[in-house]
Amino acid sequence: MKKILILMTDAGGGHRASAEALRDAFQERFASAFQIEIVDMWTKHTPPPVSRLPKAYRYLVTEVPWFYKWLFRTTQNPQVTEDMLDAFYYYVRREVARALRFYAPDLIISVHPFMQHVPLRVLARMQVQVPFTTVITDWITIHPSWLHPGVDLCFVPNQEVHAMALEAGLCPEQVRMSGLPIRPAFARPPRARAALREELGMAPDLPAALLVGGGEGMGPVAAIARAVAERLASAGGGGGPAGQLVVVCGRNRKLHAELSAVNWPVPTVVNGFVQNMPDWMAASDCIITKAGPGTIAEALAVGLPMVLSGYIVGQEEGNAPYVVENGVGEYCEDPAEIAGIVGRWFGPERDALARMAARARELGRPDSTFQIVDEIARLAETGAPEWQYHPKPKPRPRAARPKTKKSAR
Repeated sequence: MKKILILMTDAGGGHRASAEALRDAFQERFASAFQIEIVDMWTKHTPPPVSRLPKAYRYLVTEVPWFYKWLFRTTQNPQVTEDMLDAFYYYVRREVARALRFYAPDLIISVHPFMQHVPLRVLARMQVQVPFTTVITDWITIHPSWLHPGVDLCFVPNQEVHAMALEAGLCPEQVRMSGLPIRPAFARPPRARAALREELGMAPDLPAALLVGGGEGMGPVAAIARAVAERLASAGGGGGPAGQLVVVCGRNRKLHAELSAVNWPVPTVVNGFVQNMPDWMAASDCIITKAGPGTIAEALAVGLPMVLSGYIVGQEEGNAPYVVENGVGEYCEDPAEIAGIVGRWFGPERDALARMAARARELGRPDSTFQIVDEIARLAETGAPEWQYHPKPKPRPRAARPKTKKSAR
């Protein structure tokens, strides 16, 4: 059994979701041929303050986004990034080396931009040759630390990032354009919408808007939900509502409790964190979400038009233009205007909604995760590394200096 180590950290939910998608695809495709270990390297295997950085991420992006934006833009400079990661390396190298010896993987997969430089440098110091792959989990505006020429393979989501990888010094043989890793269930044909809606407790015949706030239920989800529900209720005229609403609150228990207590004017299902997102997407006609790369990739895979309601400054800035320019959705931050878009899509612009859905399916890569794991599995068969730690050679002793007359006295 080959051991594969997936390196990530819980800065946002997307990196863990990508790691779990890869793990599930390995298990589905290869059964017990691979032992997969997902490790939050920064949190579990580095000393503070580095170990606390993942928890600081949410505070930065929600409370001081201007500072996070400045930090992201500053570290776009390759020299700044290299200096920062060099400092990380000297501070955490011993702990990371101990972790790598403990897991002793046959192959390493990184799904985080800061998981290339330090582990590769530690492996070089240990004189251990381990196949190393990067699976990029951002969509357009990627951080330069993703692109390390020392990896064996780098999986990129689209043509734009493929060009960036070549500009960063990777060879064409190292780069694979695969799409983003999404849950393996998206590669399977969805069940009939009528059966899904009955199982999920939805109205059978009304078009459905799916509103999600990510794993943490971030953003103005409550305000958008109320605005959309009111618009769909009024747009239906005397013949009933024009649509229905599904809200996924993620791990935000306060939001879930608040919205569950609302007397909604249209058929509405309020969920907490869900494990069957492919079913909810397949049962819906459009999705309202922030511009998270994983959600965009999943929506494209099922042909779901999008209303993007916001983005994280930095790595998500390029996602909204990509969606709009490719004709698969719109960008709007105002809840009332978002409601207006959904009302038009479910009313006079149903043909436009159908065209966006068809275009989304053209861009989607539902089998991307299986393509990635198939290629990584072939790389893993090249041979097992020798996990023996080779310490740095001790400095040679200096030759004894001849005694001077002064020292002889």
